[in-house]
Order: sequence, then structure tokens, then C-alpha cells
Amino acid sequence: MEGDIVQMGAYIGAGLACTGMGGAAVGVGHVVGNFLSGALRNPSAAGGQTATMFIGIAFSEALGIFSFLVALLLMFAV
Repeated sequence: MEGDIVQMGAYIGAGLACTGMGGAAVGVGHVVGNFLSGALRNPSAAGGQTATMFIGIAFSEALGIFSFLVALLLMFAV
């Protein structure tokens, strides 16, 4: 009985850890949306901000991948 409770707790924790992937998707959408609104306001400055946009996308996606790895650790290592 006690092992079942621990297993259920691991699954619940893994599900909660996966919410970071949704947050990463929201973050990427926010970064790209703000870039596009700025690029439409001032097209000449858009070229200089492209690298910054890709760095923001990379950090957002890295957080999503980290949350997925934590979920996998909770499911299979605990």
C-alpha cells in the first residue's frame, strides 16, 4: 500500500513538473509577439533585434526541456 502512494505521488509530481512546458510555449509566443509588434512599428530596427529574439526563444525552450527532464526523473528515478 505504501509503495502505491509513493508511485502516485511521483506521477502527480511529474504532471506538475510538465506544466513548465506549457509555460515555455507561452513564453515563446510572448517573445515572438513582442518582436513582431516592435518590428512592425520600426522595421529598420528589426534586424538588430533578431539575435536577441532567438536568445529569448532558446531560454524559453530550455526551461521547457528542463521541466520535461524533471518530470522524467520523477517518474522513473523516484
